[in-house]
Amino acid sequence: MQKYLWNRWTFFLLLIGIALGAYVGWQRFHDVPVEAKYKFQAITQGDLTQTVSANGTLNPLVLVTVGSQVSGKIIRLHADFNDRVKEGQVLAELDPALFEAQLAQSDANLKSAQASLELADANLKRMRELFAQAYISKQELDSSIQAQKAARAAVDLAAAQRQKDATNLAYTVIKSPVSGVVIDRQIDVGQTVAASLQAPILFKIAQDLRQMQIDSSFAEADIGRIKEGQSVNFSVDAFPDRIFQGTVKQVRLNATTTSNVVTYDVVVTVENPEEILAPGMTAYVNVVLAQRQNALLVPNAALRYKPTSLTKPKSINAEAKGAPLAQHKEKKEKKTSTVYILENGLPKPIEVKVGITDNRLSEIMSDELHAGDQIIVEEAKDASAKKAATPPMGRPF
Repeated sequence: MQKYLWNRWTFFLLLIGIALGAYVGWQRFHDVPVEAKYKFQAITQGDLTQTVSANGTLNPLVLVTVGSQVSGKIIRLHADFNDRVKEGQVLAELDPALFEAQLAQSDANLKSAQASLELADANLKRMRELFAQAYISKQELDSSIQAQKAARAAVDLAAAQRQKDATNLAYTVIKSPVSGVVIDRQIDVGQTVAASLQAPILFKIAQDLRQMQIDSSFAEADIGRIKEGQSVNFSVDAFPDRIFQGTVKQVRLNATTTSNVVTYDVVVTVENPEEILAPGMTAYVNVVLAQRQNALLVPNAALRYKPTSLTKPKSINAEAKGAPLAQHKEKKEKKTSTVYILENGLPKPIEVKVGITDNRLSEIMSDELHAGDQIIVEEAKDASAKKAATPPMGRPF
């Protein structure tokens, strides 16, 4: 009986030993190293550019709209799309028949008025001679003088009407007011142009496509940082692999509100010596606000990271007992932040001064950190998941 009990206890202890050994082996196999609990990224050193972005439209620096001051039918076209024209060059002609007839009528009226003036001059001369001999009264002389002045005024009126008709006839020949490139033509031969209330648009001429501008709209949150003379980098869909340069020329104060969003127009001048940029292209504009060279760079995720063991909510009383408001403002003005490195298996906070950012990387200034140092950007979700999935040990029997 005693031998039986001894064997039973021996078997029982053996099972306990096997279970403890299996538990220790399982823990060693599944225990996650400390380094695997975090994701790291090395501090780099390089150049950084801070920009604000917006979309805009490329336009000629000087765009001249050519219209017609008279109505008529287009009978000839002398310019087409993309043609280079000189100042004074004929672009189109309207049917001049009606204007020529009107000018001929004005010529006839002018001649009639001149004949009436010659008759009035002769009558006045004769009246003066008769008045000197006392054959007529002073009233009759005054009437002759008035008739002569009226005849002269009629000549001036007829001459002015003739000048008007001659000018209208000249307007039937549409000429280019500037030298440039025709970027738009809105008429065809046979089309009737009606210039009753306003001058219809016939052509649009870009004076010089080697000088262009971008009209872009920036949000009110960014407009305070944009100044005249700042450098601009932009790209267009036509040349996606090429970056073009420009300069901020003007920040217009006329705000535009669309769906409660306030924007301001920023004009950017662009050099286009190859004339590959065309009017109307969409430009993706980046205004350069600041640049740094050989700066220490960290990902923005590292500045946002806080260890879970340290992110305990503070009570209202604890916040009230904290630093004074003046100290808080001073820290905000210095733009300080905290990054974490791994030391002795625990995250160690290091306070750094933050400079400019490009929304992906940020510049930092610190005496404790150097290029190549590994900083924590986040906690590894896989490690925490494995730890949470560890099953509790059951009874060994």
